[in-house]
Amino acid sequence: MLRCIAVDDEPAATRLLAAYIQKVPTLALVGTTTNPLEALQWVQEGRVDLVFLDIQMPELTGLQFLKICGRQCRVVLTTAYPEYALEGYEHDVVDYLLKPVAFDRFLRAVQKAQAGAPAPVAPALAVPPAVGAPAADYLFVKGESKNKFLRLNYADILYVEALKNYVSIVVPGQRVVTYQTLKDLAQQLPQPAFLRVHKSFVVALDKIRLVDGHTVYIGEAAIPLGETYRDGFFQLIRAQAQP
Repeated sequence: MLRCIAVDDEPAATRLLAAYIQKVPTLALVGTTTNPLEALQWVQEGRVDLVFLDIQMPELTGLQFLKICGRQCRVVLTTAYPEYALEGYEHDVVDYLLKPVAFDRFLRAVQKAQAGAPAPVAPALAVPPAVGAPAADYLFVKGESKNKFLRLNYADILYVEALKNYVSIVVPGQRVVTYQTLKDLAQQLPQPAFLRVHKSFVVALDKIRLVDGHTVYIGEAAIPLGETYRDGFFQLIRAQAQP
């Protein structure tokens, strides 16, 4: 018997998963929640064996949830965004379900959890990594075809620019365009090494060549410094400046 929870910021999604869980005799529904922080507490208290976890949530994304809880339980990701599958598997998730989730596909994920997933590991007596801390020094971004992914090292990224529903990731000698929002990508980048300076730009702090008034220069690129982000940016810059 696997003790299960469903975590999604959409109540309709948790209701559907709860109904599926209750149909399977070998699963026990512990609860559902739209609050990933509450779910994290349940996991850390040892009350959960299997989590059906949404990726896109406001307080804590599914990928951040995975980085914090480690392998304390088994996880099946549920999302409408297939481009996150690869990073999810880097965290040893059991399966990856695309919404709307069909019951037969749900059953296959359950069978994987019961038969092939590693046993959960007891929580370590250590401070968990900070929210948003990277699991590695790189990330994968989706290429132009369905099964093409490009690896980018964080250390190579100069800046990122929003292009509506796409982002342009600039590395030396190359500009990589991928289908993703700037908000989502910014959550994957390590902090405080990367900082949002404008509604359309995230920059690598160690790549900044010059700050002049309302403009940040990285190489020859002139990046505007937005009013909303200006005070926080200059506080950080002044804190790092030599006396």
